[in-house]
Amino acid sequence: MIWEFQDGSAITFTDEDAAGITLPHNDALVVTLSIDRVQVKRVMVDPGSSANIIRWKVVEEMEIQEKIILAARTLAGFNMSSETTKGEIDLHVKVGGVVKQTKFYVIDGDMRYHGIFGRTWLHEMKAVPSTLHILIKFPTPDEIRQIS
Repeated sequence: MIWEFQDGSAITFTDEDAAGITLPHNDALVVTLSIDRVQVKRVMVDPGSSANIIRWKVVEEMEIQEKIILAARTLAGFNMSSETTKGEIDLHVKVGGVVKQTKFYVIDGDMRYHGIFGRTWLHEMKAVPSTLHILIKFPTPDEIRQIS
């Protein structure tokens, strides 16, 4: 698979990128990321999500509740269930030397992951996820980097 940018650079995924992965698989794309200088594990990257979500529990553990902007919104899931947010929060996310300020919706609901990164973050990073390879590749000024 090849993803080309307007400047002529390209992101490709090869069989070597899947080395060590038992295929076929049905695993989610889950990574560990630095959010406001804290390593947050079990963050799912979901290109089907239109929102970036972080759990209230994570915000509490980071002791940054005062950064939350109170704004209740209703987020709908694919199964038409809904969750009302506790607010939104802007946090710095660092991946592979790239830092982006990212808006998250804070939810207090029970979910398997500590956060979900959706299309808005992927587009901001110009990142290309591959669930087959359990890998994300993104351009930096110097090179194409990846996280898995």
